[in-house]
Amino acid sequence: MLAFLIRRISQSAVVLLVMSLLVFVGVFYIGNPIDILIAPDASPAEYARAVHDLGLDKPLWEQYGIFLKGALHGDFGNSFVYNEPALKVILDRLPATLELAFTAMLIAVIFGIPLGMVAGMKANHWIGRNIMRFSILGFSLPTFWVGLMLIIIFSVHLNWLPSGGRGETVMLLGIPVSFLTLGGLAHLILPATNLALFKTSLAIRLTRAGVQENMQMDYVKFARAKGLPETRVIGLHVMKNIMIPVVTVLGMEFGSLIAFAVVTETIFAWPGMGKLVIDSISVLDRPIIVAYLLITVTMFIIINLIVDILYSILDPRVRLGQER
Repeated sequence: MLAFLIRRISQSAVVLLVMSLLVFVGVFYIGNPIDILIAPDASPAEYARAVHDLGLDKPLWEQYGIFLKGALHGDFGNSFVYNEPALKVILDRLPATLELAFTAMLIAVIFGIPLGMVAGMKANHWIGRNIMRFSILGFSLPTFWVGLMLIIIFSVHLNWLPSGGRGETVMLLGIPVSFLTLGGLAHLILPATNLALFKTSLAIRLTRAGVQENMQMDYVKFARAKGLPETRVIGLHVMKNIMIPVVTVLGMEFGSLIAFAVVTETIFAWPGMGKLVIDSISVLDRPIIVAYLLITVTMFIIINLIVDILYSILDPRVRLGQER
């Protein structure tokens, strides 16, 4: 396990270094943020002073060196727009994104796995076929279109739920959360449902495939031959085996929920990291963009590590210290 952790940390450090360089260079060559941040009628002296204050008058390699030195100490520089540490600005938005992602994944697990098991056990029944039709829709419909339809139906026509914002929040262990208030929960339902649709469809298809495959295995036949009730055969033996690929894939997908919640957060005006980075890209706020991507990559790395450890717990044949 120790060797595995050391190897993964070393690989992660290289990935973060390469990613920071690519993003830094890419944002540098996209355009000059000064042209966006200062007034068009600014004098040459004001323009030069703004360039100097932001450190943009230095060569690219020197700017990257300063950034890298600060990043090693947790300092990603100050945001060009907010004039605050970029890491602080992102961490202020992180709880909203994590709350949305956790809620979406919870919806996907609660609905996707049971529906997938029903679809696998009743593959030729109309129930199973309709569940699979729903999963195809979940894969096919664009997220932005589904979000707009949810707003039109439940906010505009029915007036049941709010169309945007986060609503009222309360502090939980020093972190603002909205799911503990009625207003916050009402604001959370639509964006979480929109974000969960694709993952629910994925969970359905993974679970259905696992159920159909494992139902043909010898251990299921032996369990039935021993007289075990069907609920025990399915709920204990089959469920334990199908959860290995399901946990692996959904764990990886949780990272994508955090990273690619941009569309959902933009449509529903959810004040998370995704909306922040979209706003930052429009004004070329380089510290925010680079810090966001590095934090996202770090989250992917941590989630992958947790998934590997869970995989070894679910399947004792897997040993993390050995090459697969």
